Amino acid sequence: MLVVAVAYPFSSVGPDAVGGAEQILTALDDALVQAGHRSIVIAREGSSCKGTLLPIPSPNTLDEQAQAQGHVHVRRAIAVARERFPVDLLHFHGVDFASYLPADGPPALATLHLPIHLYPAEALFPRRPRTWLHCVSASQQRDCPPRVPLLPPVPNGVDLSVLRPGPRKHRFALSLGRICREKNFHQALDAAREAGVPILLAGEVFAYANHQRYFREKIRPRLGGNIRFLGPLGLAPKRRLLAAARCLVIPSRIAETSSLVAMEALACGTPVVAFRAGALPDIIAHGRTGLLVSDIHEMARALRDVEAIDPAECRREAEQRFSSELMISRYFDLYRQLVPQAVHAG
Repeated sequence: MLVVAVAYPFSSVGPDAVGGAEQILTALDDALVQAGHRSIVIAREGSSCKGTLLPIPSPNTLDEQAQAQGHVHVRRAIAVARERFPVDLLHFHGVDFASYLPADGPPALATLHLPIHLYPAEALFPRRPRTWLHCVSASQQRDCPPRVPLLPPVPNGVDLSVLRPGPRKHRFALSLGRICREKNFHQALDAAREAGVPILLAGEVFAYANHQRYFREKIRPRLGGNIRFLGPLGLAPKRRLLAAARCLVIPSRIAETSSLVAMEALACGTPVVAFRAGALPDIIAHGRTGLLVSDIHEMARALRDVEAIDPAECRREAEQRFSSELMISRYFDLYRQLVPQAVHAG
């Protein structure tokens, strides 16, 4: 089976990828190669993969013109892949996949990693034959408009062999992710200050004007004392901090479709404090693997109380529900369903 994975054109793919979609693509690429299949990855230059990388140029800015040009590069890369290789399946991971979905060709699968309202109508109702969509959680699927043609969801998972509990917990809380307004990180900083708990914030501030403005107006003024910003983290430092933190804080108010970072924290034996948003109540067992809250003051109390949660129970939950092996098995079953000639391969 030969699968062409098409990443969001403006984010890098690889073990140190920041975004959830890019992390899932990386895991699938690795698994395909390990299983003896062929994996072609179309992604931003500088990405790394176990299969064959077809790089597209990295833009200096992320304005509308740069995005339009990026879509041109992806369309060309898909054409090159189809000319060079006997492609069995195109697997799209970007929110903008409708802008470069070819009009014909091999079967196409689009994973809807982000909230449904971010996808245009032409993405949710593709006219192209042999094109399928799926969500990454039951919660996300419930938010879909009627009549969107969806396959059953494939829940996300994380590598439990890499993410493991550490020798001991420290006093600090941790918050991780893309630094932008919808992730609401400034409220995590406010809650930590109210609780008197040190907090580390880590993540990438992308070149989008609204992301830069959010950091400048809402994050930078709150830094200082026990509140620190670390910038983007690679896998190794992220793993160490997740294992050492007293808890992970997820202050997002949007309907999160899933939460890889919550799963990563639980795999490291670290409880999660979060608002009740989207799929988070399906991931976090309140009082057992974390605390779900409704406002900043409840979040501050949770930051003080969370040490009562057993790290071993968090790890057990991750082992039972959130392994990447289970996720990959489900994706492979889906690939075989969409590529009939691959039913008996690998």
